[in-house]
Amino acid sequence: MKHLDFEKPIEELNEKIEQLKTISTDSNMEFSDEIKSIEKRAKKVKKEIYDNLTTGQILQISRHPDRPDSLSLFRFIFDDFLECHGDRAFRDDPSIVGGIARLKNHRVVLIGHQKGHDTKENIFRNFGMPHPEGYRKALRLMKMAHTFNMPIITLIDTPGAYPGIEAEERGQAEAIARNLKEMINLEVPIISIVIGEGGSGGAIGIGVANKLFMMEFAIYSVISPEGCSSILFRDASKAGKAAEKLKITSKDIIELKVADGVIKEPLGGAHHNWKLTADNMRKCILKELDDYKENFSKQEILDERYHKFRQMGQFVEVQDDTSQPQSDTHSES
Repeated sequence: MKHLDFEKPIEELNEKIEQLKTISTDSNMEFSDEIKSIEKRAKKVKKEIYDNLTTGQILQISRHPDRPDSLSLFRFIFDDFLECHGDRAFRDDPSIVGGIARLKNHRVVLIGHQKGHDTKENIFRNFGMPHPEGYRKALRLMKMAHTFNMPIITLIDTPGAYPGIEAEERGQAEAIARNLKEMINLEVPIISIVIGEGGSGGAIGIGVANKLFMMEFAIYSVISPEGCSSILFRDASKAGKAAEKLKITSKDIIELKVADGVIKEPLGGAHHNWKLTADNMRKCILKELDDYKENFSKQEILDERYHKFRQMGQFVEVQDDTSQPQSDTHSES
């Protein structure tokens, strides 16, 4: 597993533990007390580090190559998952995946961004950056959910929609805009979870939800920190500084009242324990599905989603005194 730079103290302690275990096995010497002591210390150091992460460090965790992906989480959380392919117009986009599944007594439609875990897979998945046909595939599945009254679950994990020429030629902006327009009018509940990186319009293209949840070490931003840094500081290497200003962590997004809750991750991040991560997500999703099934009408679902987005942001009205009519100063000669 890849270790992040700030995890070096933990890695060094783990190496000492492995060395002692090897020596103990090879020489029949007993080091169990020493191993327990170092393990206890390693756990303490790990907790201290993860309780005091900077925004830049959280950004690194959200992009960790071993974080659980959408397809894996679909299979961990749901039963009878059947993947659906294609937008029925151009091709199947591997960077957006989806299908139908079951969670206890709920039939659901699943949609998610899909990244890879190595170079070959990332190239195939286009690093989780969808083309227009990916968003059109997502919309096809959403309309199917609307027709058959199935709740929609979307997992968000993308640096943004693909900005290439061929994507623009096939209507990237229109595809995302159409998803926003159509999603706001779907009469089924939409639950979105940012599982890694939620970047720009590429994220919101499947994120117009009744409820939005953030994984503990996920991020959600209007632009990538590197893009923001290039614009503001003319230096992409200052992405960490830009990330602080953008307010992109789960804590920030909750304070901004954009997200509705945070899903706890295992100590050290979701990449350390996929099953526990999936279990935490499953509990959250099931609770919301039960609530919508028992307590919400179709109109209430539409109203909730509409008001959620109308209430985002803060506005201040300022009285312009210069707009007052001036008195008539003309006199007759």
